[in-house]
Amino acid sequence: MGLPKACASAMFLVLSALEALASDTFIAAVYEHAVILPDPTDKPVSPDDALALMNKNMDVLEGAIKEAAQQGAHIIVTPEDGIYGWQFTRESIYPYLEDIPAPVVNWIPCTDPSRFGPAPVQERLSCMARNNSIYVVANIGDKKPCNSSDPGCPSDGRYQYNTDVVFDPEGKLVARYHKYNLFRGETQFNYPKEPEVVTFETPFGKFGIFTCFDILFHEPAVVLVSKMQVDTVLFPTAWMNVLPFLTAVEFHSAWAMGMGVNLLSANTHNISFAMTGSGLFTPEGPAAYHYDTGTEEGCLLLAELSAYPCLSPTYPPAINWSLYATSIKKFPGENDTFSGSVRRDIFTFSELRRKTGNYTVCQGDLCCHLVYQMSNKRKNEVYVLGAFDGLHGSLIKYHWQICTLLKCKSTDLDTCGQPVETAQTKFEMFSLSGTFGTNYVFPEVLYSGVQLAPGEFEVLRDGRLKSKHGTSKPLITATLFGRLYEKDLPHPLEPPNNMTP
Repeated sequence: MGLPKACASAMFLVLSALEALASDTFIAAVYEHAVILPDPTDKPVSPDDALALMNKNMDVLEGAIKEAAQQGAHIIVTPEDGIYGWQFTRESIYPYLEDIPAPVVNWIPCTDPSRFGPAPVQERLSCMARNNSIYVVANIGDKKPCNSSDPGCPSDGRYQYNTDVVFDPEGKLVARYHKYNLFRGETQFNYPKEPEVVTFETPFGKFGIFTCFDILFHEPAVVLVSKMQVDTVLFPTAWMNVLPFLTAVEFHSAWAMGMGVNLLSANTHNISFAMTGSGLFTPEGPAAYHYDTGTEEGCLLLAELSAYPCLSPTYPPAINWSLYATSIKKFPGENDTFSGSVRRDIFTFSELRRKTGNYTVCQGDLCCHLVYQMSNKRKNEVYVLGAFDGLHGSLIKYHWQICTLLKCKSTDLDTCGQPVETAQTKFEMFSLSGTFGTNYVFPEVLYSGVQLAPGEFEVLRDGRLKSKHGTSKPLITATLFGRLYEKDLPHPLEPPNNMTP
């Protein structure tokens, strides 16, 4: 694999105003890692074989960590599943797991590796941090024995957790987080009994951490920001891109803007699983990001970020997401609608038939308003205004409210909502708003080629998502992605009367 290098295809976007005005900054890094995967098997391999595979991946990660440190980075995030992959059963992942203690034990594995039993992975990660004087964030597996006195104890006598760890520049374990919202394929892991809210202090701000699918839920993601008031969120992920609303760079950038924090997002890189897209995201937009479906190479990103973004003069103002949309009358066209599916979600759509226009589309309690002007109305491309207000998901069901200006896959309206990566139509302007029943709304603008639009749009205090000076590239979608957490169905471990407000 060789040592990683900063990828030429990465988009480095200098937020000059932020860097000039911020009094306290730090250099952050994320590494998108092309994970070396084990051979799929239902039977456990030997501990030596498991460690050999993990060392191959850690060889690559160590190269990225060294390079990041040499370039002045204070912290680096590596991906979820970045050390051993994800193709496991409950039994076959066991040789890859270690007992990870709580940080309160004040432990430096690099200098005291056997204190809690064999821990070669934690030892090596700790030494990477210590030898390079950098915070290292990694994702590994934790195992905890249990017995019949615990009614929740699995039949094999142990809990297994998808776990993030953070080692400080001395190599000390300073954070451990067990993933709470497991994705549907993660049957090798257990849910922790309670959601964990993990934070730690650094010389450059207060940090929180969670993993991948967690970002879509109230606990722990919203709790970390709204209650614990972290400045920066660390986000190891193995994110499979799903157009039109849930590509990694698109949603993660929108989440950082909507929540008003830095988000350091490190994705795995595997094209066959549609995994790519990492970034250093801020409340003002992306400082650096990478999306690459053409190669199987890893990518190191670095950027200087504000340590305390909420104190920055450029910090976005508070937004009333429904103020504008509830103050106007419906635009004509709300009766000229049709239904279409975005994956399994049934949207209400209205076709934008003219070069310029005003439209309203409603579904449930949500009405979406759009004012737009295309640069040129092309006969071979169709755009729609869409609304969705309902539950999404299979194992875990959670409530979305979405307003979207969306390109259809073809001129056949039945294709509206299907994945589209390219477009030809630019817009002179657009203004999108909705009668959202939540303060948690994430603004997305995605250009042709799955590229972000930093600096080219704004969100006004009254909730309008507006282009600033037209779109510089053809538009795939402009979307306001709302989450009504209080309408989510219970977490699989929660009884119905324990729903998170």
